[in-house]
Amino acid sequence: MLMILQALRIGLLATAAALAGPALAALESAPDFSAANFLLDNGMEVVVIPDHRAPIVTHMVWYKIGSADEPPGKSGIAHFFEHLMFKATANHAAGEFDRAVSEIGGSNNAFTSYDYTAFHETVPPSALEQMMGFEADRMRNLILTDDVIKTERDVILEERRSRIDSNPQAVLDEEVDATLWQNQPYRIPVIGWIQEMEQLNRTDAEAFYDSYYRPNNAVLVVAGDVDPDAVKAMAERTYGKVARGPDLRPRIRPVEPQQNTKRTVTLTDARVSVPSFSTQWVVPSYHTAKPGEAEALDLLAEILGGGNRSRLYQQLVVKQGIASEASAFFQSTMLDATNFTVYGSPRGDAKLADVEAAVDAEIGRIVKDGVTENELERAKTRYVRSMIFLRDKQDDMASMYGSTLATGGNVKDIEERPDRIRKVTAEEVKAAAARYLALDRSTTGYLLPQQQVEQ
Repeated sequence: MLMILQALRIGLLATAAALAGPALAALESAPDFSAANFLLDNGMEVVVIPDHRAPIVTHMVWYKIGSADEPPGKSGIAHFFEHLMFKATANHAAGEFDRAVSEIGGSNNAFTSYDYTAFHETVPPSALEQMMGFEADRMRNLILTDDVIKTERDVILEERRSRIDSNPQAVLDEEVDATLWQNQPYRIPVIGWIQEMEQLNRTDAEAFYDSYYRPNNAVLVVAGDVDPDAVKAMAERTYGKVARGPDLRPRIRPVEPQQNTKRTVTLTDARVSVPSFSTQWVVPSYHTAKPGEAEALDLLAEILGGGNRSRLYQQLVVKQGIASEASAFFQSTMLDATNFTVYGSPRGDAKLADVEAAVDAEIGRIVKDGVTENELERAKTRYVRSMIFLRDKQDDMASMYGSTLATGGNVKDIEERPDRIRKVTAEEVKAAAARYLALDRSTTGYLLPQQQVEQ
């Protein structure tokens, strides 16, 4: 169930770029998916995105609690509690919720990230109120016993061993995060450190439940073949009956100090066959950036390494032929500061050091000379069209709204983002690169085969 939700547009940019002419014109005149937004009396925020193309609906509950909010020494409790939410309640036996979804041909799951935990179902519209009833019930009526805690704790420990400890890339990613972030809780893995996970108990779980699983700390997102007024009535009949919890304290976390060193992390492992590297920088997110700054970083990532039309791909993969992969990524939707990443892996007889030097050179060119108006306009077009394609899948569309609202944004932020993207200038993209992508203030991770002693 563990999942770190990445920006949802990555895989869509290539599709958007592949379309042309009449197909794009038809796409850009597609029906409006404007969202309705309201609050229940108990403080639960609700977003409804009507989409009548198919008789299905995606129902998501986003709690504004993630691994970065965990008490010191209790790493992994947010993800652990995500698992516990699938246990018995005072009104439903363990497994009853899952069986109800399966019987109607639906799907359900959950995921935990640094800033939120989300639960979701995709079902026919006729089952929406039933899903709301199940979710509202487990929001407050879980039955937590020592046996339940022990069994599920063993599950998450095994999940850590299989997903992290047995995967060299995942191990390196954890070590890079712990090095990149000097003070922010993003340095702690979402799944938790194993020595702390082993100590999680019922007292920890009950305290976490009572503190955060409340309607006034949750966002309900419903996307699909529904009417906003009908959804509001159903939400009031189900979630509206759940008592509001105490007012939550502001989500104030340790502030990251100014970074002024270059750091490297190296993992050599016999299971690695092809070396790779990634370099990361601490940058502002959409929630913390000055106006226009996050948009400039988004477009910088797209121009530098956002797909097969990017500078890195064209130079390193197509022209020089030294890389099998070369990309850039901006993790834009975070509550606090975030990271900007470049990645590369060699091809054939090329050396990892050659790939890294070529990536650094492309960054240096943007810092020195900026980007052209033509590539900026193309990047804007791909970005805006990717947001349109995002709406083609209900779960992606619901996730876009849910992740934004759970990290301090609002519906207006999403609706206005295409216009803000269109206003970014080439000089702003250059300035973002010069300000943030300084190699002497970066963290680089190297994943190397056992026999390799140099990059």
